[in-house]
Amino acid sequence: MDGTLWDNVHNYATAWNAALKQQGHRSSVTRESLLGLMGKEARRMLNVLVPDATIREQDLLFDEVIVQYNKLVPTMKTNIYPYVIEGLEQLKTKYKLLLLSNCEEGGLVNFMNHTKTNHLFLDYMEHGQNNMPKRFNLNLLIKKHDLKSPVYIGDTDGDSHESSVANVPFVFVTYGFGKTDNFILQFNSFRELTKYYMNL
Repeated sequence: MDGTLWDNVHNYATAWNAALKQQGHRSSVTRESLLGLMGKEARRMLNVLVPDATIREQDLLFDEVIVQYNKLVPTMKTNIYPYVIEGLEQLKTKYKLLLLSNCEEGGLVNFMNHTKTNHLFLDYMEHGQNNMPKRFNLNLLIKKHDLKSPVYIGDTDGDSHESSVANVPFVFVTYGFGKTDNFILQFNSFRELTKYYMNL
């Protein structure tokens, strides 16, 4: 989702700063400080952003981040990458599309509701649903839907690593938040990705 389908970091920063203030933390975040954490599991983000907080304090903070983000959802302005909606509509006619993210429970649902793309995805899996790593949830989706030749499309080296551990080919989009040298294919835009897969 993040860095592959849209850039919503400005809204995440707003939610994090509201939550930090609400929970009595003196620190704050910026778009730049969050960019390098996109795609990481919640605990890893919390350990970087509030390293001196206890586990309990981190949990309370993250719960509040979700509360603050959900307040933004109805009216927030997002940056969906060019051609994503059109591309998904085309890809849906030929492939099974599934979403996988390290986001909180409900994060992908919010994305689909906000972008009106619910009908385009067969299924989804979020880290917040079971607190398991992407490699585990990727294999859950593959097994559940009996996928024969899956690929995982992402934008970070972490995505590439999780794909490799799950033994799933990784497709890298260069316009996102990260970099990696480990991929089977790379694309510079969602239009380019769509054209390639529609012509297979």
